[in-house]
Formats: sequence, structure tokens, C-alpha cells
Amino acid sequence: MLSLHTNAAALSSQNSVGNTQKALTTSLTRLGTGFRVNSAMDDAAGLQIATRLDAQARGMSVAQRNTQNGISMMQTAEGAFSELTNVLLRMKDLATEAFNASSTTDDVEALQAEYDALGAEVANIFKSTSFGGATLFTDDGVTLPGAAAAAGLLGTAGGITFQIGASENETMVVDAETGLADLGDALAAVSSFYATTAPTTAGTELSGANTVITDINDAIAAVGTVRAQLGAASNRLDHVYNNLGNMIQNTTASKGRIMDVDYALETSNSTSKQLLLQAGTSALKQSSSLSQLVMSLMQ
Repeated sequence: MLSLHTNAAALSSQNSVGNTQKALTTSLTRLGTGFRVNSAMDDAAGLQIATRLDAQARGMSVAQRNTQNGISMMQTAEGAFSELTNVLLRMKDLATEAFNASSTTDDVEALQAEYDALGAEVANIFKSTSFGGATLFTDDGVTLPGAAAAAGLLGTAGGITFQIGASENETMVVDAETGLADLGDALAAVSSFYATTAPTTAGTELSGANTVITDINDAIAAVGTVRAQLGAASNRLDHVYNNLGNMIQNTTASKGRIMDVDYALETSNSTSKQLLLQAGTSALKQSSSLSQLVMSLMQ
């Protein structure tokens, strides 16, 4: 039907051009951003799933950093214990030499002087070892672990907690409180210069009975116990790190399959929509001239 008021062909062509232009805009936006989903309108369900996956992946990435920081902290403590072991071994050498019949009184005094200096250094190691500004073995840089009570970050009552995952239940507790307290007691038995801030007289560990050798052996064993505990925790954190890396890889890949644009497919769609837009525009131009036929009938 020819009509001046209603041009059905033009309306149809106009509607087709509008839809094609809308699809072309979406396609060009995807090509420009690199994302298949740029708003909830593109894929509401997919966006919700991808956001959840992204939150999980980002949480696990932070947890990976947590595990590495935890390992670094415990390696700092383990390094201090390694040096502490060396000090105790030297103290044992001095004690073993002092209790020999060939050692004179002057020899014992000289040995005691070095022994006392090492005892003070043991206390210094405990007071000064820190990580990120927090002391690991003392609360205030003064109070040493001992008397069935530990101190410092690693001696926290109930242990210290590492967040090793993206959810609230993914935590790991390292409890060295008892081990550090026992170690403090053992060290206090080895040297009076450990428990006393500023002794005014020399120690007497290398005079009298040679039981201090046993005390040193006990202290070395106590150091080994804590070192083994920290080493085991560090190994576990290392495995946690590797597992998190695997989960991050696969979670990110899954998110990418939802969010990332397929350039081969989208380029093809864009080309197709551009051709349809050109054809629709041409058809709209021609359909607009149909009303002129009415005038030709009235001549």
C-alpha cells in the first residue's frame, strides 16, 4: 500500500539499521576494551561469576605474599637461632676446657670472662632480633623468655596466625610459645649474664662442678627443638605458596574465558555488522523515496 503517512518499508529499514548500529557499537566496544563483558547487560550471570572468581584470585594472590612474608619472618628467627647455636657450642668448648686439671685459676678466670661475654650476647640476640619493626623474642626489647612464659611475636600466647587463603577458614597457626619458654629457662641455667641485664660480678659457671656442660647440652637441644618447629612451619608455608599459585592460575584462566574477548570472533562480527549497516542505510535511503510514487499517481 502506498501511503503518505506511513512508510512501512522505511520504518522496517530504520529499525534494522538501529539494531545493527547497536550491535556494531557493542562489538567495537569489546574490541576496544579487550573484554567481552563490559557491563551487566552484556552477560549478567557471567559478570557475577567472573567477579566472584576475581575476588578469589586476588585474595589468593595476597595470601601468597602472606606466606612469603611468613617464611621470611621465620627465617629471620631461624638465622638468630643458628648463631645462638654457634655461641652455645663455643660456650661448651670453654666449659670443657675450664674443667680440665691442666687449667690454672688464671686460665679459668680468662675462660669465664669470655663465657660471660657470650652469655651477654645470647641475651642480646634475643633482645635485638626483629622483623618489620616487631621483636620476635621479647615484648619490649628487655623481657626475655623463660619461667614458663615466652615473649615477643613468636612467643605470642596461643601462637601466631597466618592468613593463607581467600576465605576466613584458610589460616595456619604456628605456636612456639612453649618451646621458647623452655629455651629461655635452659639459657638462664647456662649463664647468669643471660637473665641479668647488667651483672656487677663475673659468673661462676666454670668453677665448682661441671654440671654446666649438661646445661649447655640441654640448651643446644632446646634451640634445635624450636628451630625444627620453625623449619617445619616454613616448609608448610612453601607448599601453601605453590598450591596457591596453581589455584590462581586456573581461577584466572576461568575468569578470562568469561570476561576476555575472542578477537577472531569479534572481528568477524564487527565486519559483518559494518556491512549490514551500510546495506541497511542504503535500503533506508531507497525506501524513503517510495512516497514520491504517490505524487506520480496524482499528476
